[in-house]
Amino acid sequence: MNTYTSNDILGTNDLLTSLCNSVTRVLSVATNSQVQYSAMVQRIKKTYLKPDIGCFVLFDGGFSGLVIINFSADAAMELYRSYLLNMGLSKDDLANSHTSDEVSNVMGELMNQVVGDFTGKVRREMQTHITQNQPKMLVLNKQVQLSVDANLDNPEARRVTFYTAGGNIFYLELAVDSTEFIKLHDFDIAEEVDPDAIMAQAAGTAQTAPADNAGSGADEATEALLKSLGM
Repeated sequence: MNTYTSNDILGTNDLLTSLCNSVTRVLSVATNSQVQYSAMVQRIKKTYLKPDIGCFVLFDGGFSGLVIINFSADAAMELYRSYLLNMGLSKDDLANSHTSDEVSNVMGELMNQVVGDFTGKVRREMQTHITQNQPKMLVLNKQVQLSVDANLDNPEARRVTFYTAGGNIFYLELAVDSTEFIKLHDFDIAEEVDPDAIMAQAAGTAQTAPADNAGSGADEATEALLKSLGM
């Protein structure tokens, strides 16, 4: 099923819609609860990592861009708890604070699944390929500006508000080159990956060793990326 509203020309808002649908689709299945996003989107000039916990992903390839997701402590803890309880863990086994490494690792895994869902749709529906860095959750006590303007010819930025089933709020920010994908001829869109299958595959990892989701190689790459951004 084609996610986009236009059959012939796909632009920034179509990319944003696809990304938002990946967020709600993966998180809703993972937590067995309803995650929604606002029908209104904000045009913004700058993108920020903000408290309490957030992550960023840099895209490159068919198009370049930056995605940031900022969670409040309450939103992160709700999603973390719902996900692991849905995986069959006991409440007694869960962390009690959003500053816990386990929360960062589990939320990072969820964001990795979101990114995987999105890049898969880009490949199927836009007939192009993008690569990205490993999402890494960062606990913050102040906001940090992130920018990829130097790598973008004509950047556009958007912010979207998301709502969890418990009424907690988190935000997605997207900065991307202003671009259009124009369909030259009709093509068949490959079947989407079943999110239930993705969650089932991830269940064993979440139950056995959530702290091991990001290996030392990914950590080193993330540290290098943060250093290059001046963090």
